[in-house]
Amino acid sequence: MSDGFTHLDDEGNARMVNVAAKDATERVAVAEARVVMSDAVRQRLFAGDLPKGDALGVARVAAIMGAKQTASLVPLCHPIPIDGVDVEIAESETGAVVTVTARTTAKTGIEMEAMTAAAIGAVALYDMVKGLDRGVAIAAVQLLHKSGGKSGEWNR
Repeated sequence: MSDGFTHLDDEGNARMVNVAAKDATERVAVAEARVVMSDAVRQRLFAGDLPKGDALGVARVAAIMGAKQTASLVPLCHPIPIDGVDVEIAESETGAVVTVTARTTAKTGIEMEAMTAAAIGAVALYDMVKGLDRGVAIAAVQLLHKSGGKSGEWNR
């Protein structure tokens, strides 16, 4: 009944995949989240001129914390060692892009940690600017790259 879906048992029930027989390999994932905001708020954000303070610093720390909590937030996600998390927040024409690179040496991938980190970083940015612009939106959270493991490299 699972039809190749590894998170379902033969009866179609959700399960955590057994990765015991897999080899630990170096794995990297890159994900991004886009935060759309008004031009005025975008300019203030990147000028460091917000009433709540250092929004970019807060969002970077929030993203790292999000990566570290992924297995607690995503029900079937394995807790894995995180070797490193890099967070970049860049200005875009429509607001900001939170890009996260996460690394591990483990038996399963780190894509969920990268995506969770990007999403939480974006939510933290929203929280830091919402008093100036209630129309802020988180537009896209997506995986950009993954490497390592049996399936190798993938790029959006």
